[in-house]
Amino acid sequence: MKYKTFLEAAEDYLKYRRRLGVALRTEGEELRRFARYADHVGHKGPITTELALQWAKLPEKCYCKYWASRLDIVRRFARYMKLLVPGTEIPHEGLLEPCYRRPTPHIYSEEEIAAIMKAAGNLRPRKGLRPHTYVILFGLLASTGMRISEAIHMSRDDLDIDSGIITVEESKYRKSRIVPLHPTTLEALKFYIGKRDKRYRFPKTKVFFVSERGTSLRYKVVSKTFREIVFRLGWCKGNGERGPTIHDLRHTFASRRVLEWYRNGDDVHQKVPELSTYLGHAQVGDTYWYLTAVPELMAIAASRFERFAFKGGL
Repeated sequence: MKYKTFLEAAEDYLKYRRRLGVALRTEGEELRRFARYADHVGHKGPITTELALQWAKLPEKCYCKYWASRLDIVRRFARYMKLLVPGTEIPHEGLLEPCYRRPTPHIYSEEEIAAIMKAAGNLRPRKGLRPHTYVILFGLLASTGMRISEAIHMSRDDLDIDSGIITVEESKYRKSRIVPLHPTTLEALKFYIGKRDKRYRFPKTKVFFVSERGTSLRYKVVSKTFREIVFRLGWCKGNGERGPTIHDLRHTFASRRVLEWYRNGDDVHQKVPELSTYLGHAQVGDTYWYLTAVPELMAIAASRFERFAFKGGL
């Protein structure tokens, strides 16, 4: 092995991945734990499936899903090491329970989004800034597909009113992008600026959306507020079921866009990379997942495939 220790190899791998724009905070710490374990037990030579499984299953009181997550981290590292160290074994998929099952998103109807906006407008204090903040915030998420973290961290300077564009600076995967706004969305943001600046002439923060006290919004508070609205509307029984989430607004935006392309007869596969860039996805595959997550899209995709297979073209 070209490296003296597994920890040295792990650090080299993490530097390589981060140059590609992946943060790897939690995964990086886990990989270092694996590397230190391999060095501690005196393992020499290539990574083996046996070594990976031994380390993955070290924690005794945990869910099998956590074991699978740890093994998946080693699996990715092993793929990298196999290019450098002959004989490296890559643990097979399925050795342990899948580490992550992506939940089926809730696709909001226009009536449901309207109900969310109305409920947000009734938040207390009725005459305060809070109702305006949440109405415009939820409206922005629904109309642009932005991540909630991107919206609440957006600064005042990130919105260019003249061009109607929001600049998202180094969001997830350290990617930056621009988000063009629909004229109605831009007008709503202008309305909020008027309300916000009238209330706080000397703001305590540089972010665009502020709390009732003029401070930055916290992710947990925003998520809790959204969940309370969903509960109040009767869409979640509060018995542990997932129910619609704030992130489903992003799923809804993307799914509707793809659905509209299908209905218009557009070349979806040519347009999906554009949507992927707009949403700030790390890879196009993340965007294609929306095809499998929504039954209506799956039905249309299956129908078009049947025409291709049996009639000679899409």
